[in-house]
Amino acid sequence: MKRESYLIDVSSLKLKTAAALSKIPDKVSPVCIHPMFGPGTKKLKGQNIISIPIRDAKKELLVAKSLFPEANFVQIDATEHDKKIAIILGMTHLVNLTLANILAKEENFTLVEKMAGTTFKAQKLLTAGIMTESPELIETIISNPEIRRYAEEFWKDIGRMLILIQENRTEEILKYVGSAKERLAKNVDMDDAYKKLVSMVNSVEK
Repeated sequence: MKRESYLIDVSSLKLKTAAALSKIPDKVSPVCIHPMFGPGTKKLKGQNIISIPIRDAKKELLVAKSLFPEANFVQIDATEHDKKIAIILGMTHLVNLTLANILAKEENFTLVEKMAGTTFKAQKLLTAGIMTESPELIETIISNPEIRRYAEEFWKDIGRMLILIQENRTEEILKYVGSAKERLAKNVDMDDAYKKLVSMVNSVEK
């Protein structure tokens, strides 16, 4: 590459990539970013982009902002990036991949859709949308080593719920749901989230 050129990385996982970028020749400036939107996005205003510092955090962020002036930027190191992405992308992709497999096996999917309410309609859009991504990208996202502890906790909780359901331990199920709802409400406006969910489904069906 020519002197004073930029090598821009947009991969989904950053730990190994950041290490590789730190070793490129000094004549080339690395810019490591993770755009948190897909190719179908038409407007960049308000979209999130993560910037991972490699050599000169300030300079690299300025270059990225010059390319996407309307986007929102978050700067974070590669290790922390991969940990947070395990939740943001890893778990959402893993859960929806397994749900897609279940839906694909449904013999009368037409009837399911006729019976569906707001929750299923929104979930179907999310699941189908994720499955438009390439198998290679999905494999990369769910192969993030940081996903393991979240996936194991998820699997453990599913097992626990199945046992409670099988044994009709209603009070413990209610306690679990109430606790999860209470903790989530500390960071999420639940009523607003539901309104946006309904609005999203209604706008799609127009």
